[in-house]
Amino acid sequence: MTQTIALIDDDRNILTSISIALEKEGFKVQTYLDGESALIGLTRQPPDLAIIDIKMPKMDGEELLKKLRKKTSMPVIFLTSKDDEIDELLGLKLGADDFVKKSGGFSIKVLIERIRVQLRKKTQTNIEENKNIISHGKLKLDPSQLECEWGGKQLPDKLTTTEFLIVQELAKRPGIIKERSQLMDIAYREDTDIEDRTIDSHVKRIRKKFKKVDTSFSAIETRYGSGYRWNVS
Repeated sequence: MTQTIALIDDDRNILTSISIALEKEGFKVQTYLDGESALIGLTRQPPDLAIIDIKMPKMDGEELLKKLRKKTSMPVIFLTSKDDEIDELLGLKLGADDFVKKSGGFSIKVLIERIRVQLRKKTQTNIEENKNIISHGKLKLDPSQLECEWGGKQLPDKLTTTEFLIVQELAKRPGIIKERSQLMDIAYREDTDIEDRTIDSHVKRIRKKFKKVDTSFSAIETRYGSGYRWNVS
């Protein structure tokens, strides 16, 4: 089945060059020049993955991602033109699954490989564990739908695929400490260019999402110098 990639960028040259490359790889492509039109289009025809430029007119990539994350957990890759770390950390906080810098020798081949990694991760999650409902205390995880409930309530902001994999790995064995390197192996199966702070950023955002339905949420415990564990208390 042909997978669909949505491209959102106000630079027509980038849209054209990436679209041509993706179509050669067998993908179907949707293109949008601004965040407002993209939000409408992605809601009506959800793609398998979205590539979003941060700086755009009408509605920038940050605002678009915030709105999308209220409705969907589809993989999102941010495109950024800056070279500093601010965009990366901001993107992770907003719920992006990955990011690629347009400056400093932008490589469409690298982008395509990042796309394939995210799509494989999403597919593997559904195939490998689509019937294994995980319930522990107030938590209920449905890997087949990437759905998460806490205390019988759906999280208002859905977990991204990466966030879901982290919660799932912690909740499978409550009380067992998972090192950051272990969580990175689970959440980024084929991407070795990931740092510890990336996992920390994801965990911070996960906690924030749970606290929207339970302000006293404390199930994810930080074990300083070690990693994280799902609190059994």
